Amino acid sequence: MLAACAGVASPASAAAEPKVKRTAECQGDWLPATPTGEEVMRGELSFLGLPKVKIGKDINWRYSPYKNRSWDMVFHSLRWMGRLVADYENNGDERYLERAIEIARDWVRDNPRGGRNTSPYAWDEHPIALRAPALVCLSKHAKGSWISKTLAEHARLLSDPKLYEKGHNHGIDQDIALLGIGCRYNRSEWTNLAIKRLTETVEIDVDSQGALREQAPRYADYVHRRLRVAITGIEECGKKVPSRITKRLKALETFISHSTQPNGYMVPIGDGGADVRPSQFDRIPGKTVKVYNAGYVYGRTAWNDPESAFYSIRFGPGMKYHGHEDHLSVTYYAQGRDVLVDVGFHSYENTAYRRWTLSPQAHNVPVVAGAAFRPRTSSKLVGRSIGEKRQTFRLTDRAYGTPRTRSVLVNHEKDVMAVLDSAGSARISSLWHFAADLSAKNAGKGRVTVKDGSGWKGSLVQLAMPSCKPVTGIKVVKGQTNPYQGWVSTGYLRKTTAPAVVSPAVAGPVLTVVVPGVADPRISCSGGKVKVETAEGEVSFRVKGSALA
Repeated sequence: MLAACAGVASPASAAAEPKVKRTAECQGDWLPATPTGEEVMRGELSFLGLPKVKIGKDINWRYSPYKNRSWDMVFHSLRWMGRLVADYENNGDERYLERAIEIARDWVRDNPRGGRNTSPYAWDEHPIALRAPALVCLSKHAKGSWISKTLAEHARLLSDPKLYEKGHNHGIDQDIALLGIGCRYNRSEWTNLAIKRLTETVEIDVDSQGALREQAPRYADYVHRRLRVAITGIEECGKKVPSRITKRLKALETFISHSTQPNGYMVPIGDGGADVRPSQFDRIPGKTVKVYNAGYVYGRTAWNDPESAFYSIRFGPGMKYHGHEDHLSVTYYAQGRDVLVDVGFHSYENTAYRRWTLSPQAHNVPVVAGAAFRPRTSSKLVGRSIGEKRQTFRLTDRAYGTPRTRSVLVNHEKDVMAVLDSAGSARISSLWHFAADLSAKNAGKGRVTVKDGSGWKGSLVQLAMPSCKPVTGIKVVKGQTNPYQGWVSTGYLRKTTAPAVVSPAVAGPVLTVVVPGVADPRISCSGGKVKVETAEGEVSFRVKGSALA
């Protein structure tokens, strides 16, 4: 174990009234909550919820205790060093500033760009963007040409169009960094470039409806928080905030609200964890159903009601950025709880589990039997009917070569989700992922019952159409590892077993009915009309070819 740094000053030795001037560059919400300044002073680093590690006074910048690229990126961001400077401004303890200078100078000395022993993460585009504001903060108190020189080098790289991530959250971070350096040293060419690029990037990354193009709603919350930092930086630099930025910011708030389930957590689509609670906004959208051209359908019974039903449907451009192969997938929240869920995000590490979470098999989708999946295929929303208590949608793509069609019907108050899948003459199967706190049992005759520890029950029923005969051969899988099936990701690097329903490949159309609150619902068919018993009474709808109404 490497030697720890000097200990933290006791409360008695700290100045009662700090005489250090607080600076805009070092205060605010841009710094992470962990590790704390006290932990850094003890030589302890904790990132991403992983166990603390010890670092020495003379830090090994190639240190990679978890062989985790996200950990390595945060390590080289030096934002944890910035925490020391912010705390120094608050507590007046000179040792915090002295240690921050030691860390930063050690990093600069040991990581010359292009150096033989320089860490491969040292000059990657995102660590550069996140590190620059920490160094700007330090420059308000540290003396010497070394810090202005390294910030000038950062600015040159941040200005390089070849390294700029336009239309992406990394680009926003790069612009925040370049703006900060330009403002600190009165370099208008840098501040003007940062504001110009930021305006263009925001209009690419956030469309006119407010949807983020990165295919993971939780990144909308990150982008929103970073744009607030950027706007504050522009204002503090004495510049005018472009209205084009603030307009998209407001639209983004609506998208975040629609992407948030009634329990306050964001729906974990794409690289979005199931444990993400986004910012809450005073301006709640009036509509309970919203279709985003970027590839999202969101619907709910009501706002500000934890018992409200909620659903999501995915379509749109092929997988990119933080997206998964989740087209035509649905999620369903009803009666105050998750029912059908997305497997969600685990980490960016290239593991078998990560690859599975990206695949169609980790989503509630139809699969065409005997056909090869075509990655990054786009899908279309080709029909919709939106009423107050019932909505229907029809989607299609050629992800398996042949046309694949899914129709979704959601009924509110008398809660039911019905899904009709077809693929022409090809046989089709489907996958359904239930929440981890539900147990599932194959009840036979095309039925699966689910329940939780409180006594709540629900059901999934599959019928071949138009005969209305039960689909036999359904399997319930939990905790399988070769291949992976029956898992959900509960947070970063966390997963747990959960029931997944795998239906057999049969000739379509196949109707799947999910009934919250009823374990064994009565379902009948006659002349294309389907009647379903719910906890609140009977619901009926029609099957017309490959559509529901």
